[in-house]
Amino acid sequence: MAKTTTGKLKAGRWEFPAIGVVHTVFKEKFGIPRQPGLAPAAWGVIELNDDPDLARAVEDLEKFSHLWIVYVFHMTDAKNWKPSVRPPRLGGVKRVGVLASRSPHRPNPIGLSVVKLEQIERQKNRVRIHVSGVDILDGSPVLDLKPYLPYADVVGGATSGWADEPILRAKIEWSELAQKQVADFEQRRPGTRALIQEIIELDPRPAFQKIKFPWGAPGSLGKKFGMAIDEYDVKWEIIDQGFRILRCIPSTSGKH
Repeated sequence: MAKTTTGKLKAGRWEFPAIGVVHTVFKEKFGIPRQPGLAPAAWGVIELNDDPDLARAVEDLEKFSHLWIVYVFHMTDAKNWKPSVRPPRLGGVKRVGVLASRSPHRPNPIGLSVVKLEQIERQKNRVRIHVSGVDILDGSPVLDLKPYLPYADVVGGATSGWADEPILRAKIEWSELAQKQVADFEQRRPGTRALIQEIIELDPRPAFQKIKFPWGAPGSLGKKFGMAIDEYDVKWEIIDQGFRILRCIPSTSGKH
């Protein structure tokens, strides 16, 4: 068995070294979709460690259309987790048990996301797995990969508890400037416009901003926001029932 994949029990806790890392378009926690698949254009690349056993371990993985990524919420303070959280789906005002949520602030900060498998690159013992529909922060350590099995993973009659309300999406308009800017980016990286639109229409603002500045309210119109998406800084403002994207420029934050 490869040394990089062997877990061990230490001081009453299991420790697992990462088998790789996932690089994504989300360079900061703000704005990451709450679940996988909500932004199909959000790409990621899983880079496995340089290990001949790991290179062999992905044989036949490309025969599956989707896969599960088991990863670490590496930017979460796991030591200070709390037994209840305020889910954004409930407006950030109602608490539920953390184990009845998918919050990253958990007893063990482990994430689980199903993504679409696009391509597998191999170069000797180095493997790069291209995926889409991610909801994962850039640089997250990967613990395991598993193929998605529709006959086992799709459960008929399953219920969604407190999260059964449909996902709301904002109406999106583009300013002339933003359209011109994103058209230039599309030449280098096709799909950039779709990525930005999918993220902004999910309303990436935290719950307190959504409460303070709801869509269409007289005091909200024209209120501006910004976030980093992939290699770009995106600015937008509130309009009636949605947002207008004002500009999209290369990031100067140094995070990209």
